[in-house]
Amino acid sequence: QVPLTESGGGSVESGGSLRLSCATSEYIYSRSSCMGWFRQKPGKQREGLVVSLNSDGTTYYADSVKGRFTFTRDDASHTTYLEITNLRPDDTALYTCGTDCSTTRETEVVQWLLPRGAFNWAGQGTQVTVTP
Repeated sequence: QVPLTESGGGSVESGGSLRLSCATSEYIYSRSSCMGWFRQKPGKQREGLVVSLNSDGTTYYADSVKGRFTFTRDDASHTTYLEITNLRPDDTALYTCGTDCSTTRETEVVQWLLPRGAFNWAGQGTQVTVTP
């Protein structure tokens, strides 16, 4: 079990913002090839949101969330963040952070890993509910 702990979810009105956090250990944070987030809506498949490479900080966003979702990280606390603005009811989902990527090649990350949120390890998730 990889220690990944998400927090920051909750119920928010449409148009609001949230900042989700994902804390992990120094061991995992320093040795993983990547960090990121994905979400899963009720009855739907996992949807990758963002992948950030630990080697150089290159960050890839799913097209569907560009402009509203921002990934940041705090190396000192081994924590990553996902800030979501202008929330919509369609954003209601379980948001989960992931770590460690099978590939860091750009084309493979963009075309395969990111769309699937295919991290090798994932946390338990934090629920985000957006009300109209």
